[in-house]
Amino acid sequence: MSIIEADFVYINKLASSYTINNQTIIIILKNINLCPCGYYNHPTRHCVCSPGQVQRYLNKISGPLLDRIDIQIEIVPVPFEKLSEQTRGESSAAIRERVIRARQIQANRFAHDAGVHCNAQMSSRLLHQYALPDEKGLSLLRNAMERFHLSARAYDRILKVSRTIADLENAEHIQPHHLAEAISYRNLDRENWAG
Repeated sequence: MSIIEADFVYINKLASSYTINNQTIIIILKNINLCPCGYYNHPTRHCVCSPGQVQRYLNKISGPLLDRIDIQIEIVPVPFEKLSEQTRGESSAAIRERVIRARQIQANRFAHDAGVHCNAQMSSRLLHQYALPDEKGLSLLRNAMERFHLSARAYDRILKVSRTIADLENAEHIQPHHLAEAISYRNLDRENWAG
């Protein structure tokens, strides 16, 4: 198990030792800028970094590290017009209920698997048992793996996330649209993602 997959990280430095919750690492990683000036791919601000500077900066972010993060999304600022729209989305209460139902589905699914409580903890054996897509889904996944040069670890992560998306929809089987959504959440570990 890698550090990023563990619940806690233990750091020993000189005479001190620290225990850090894994969620702290995720929070740090989610705040990574894509270049030194912070405006690479920004919709309205101009990045002043050269392509070489951007690539060197991004090369500091390890591919194997990104590989261990289930959902990787580049976030761009939301324009004021979108923020001020009066359209109503799904309420937080409704989302909460869907999450509770999905977690209950997972608890029932893994009731006989010691130490496994949710989809993120599935082993390869459990992935084959509970998250195997149909032929159409496998074809979609194969195309994404080849097109974006994704790793075997990314393959497992996509299956786990798509199983969770299916659970949120109360779907017994993973459908191609669940896989497509999960694949769309892997946009930082694609080869040449820096442009």
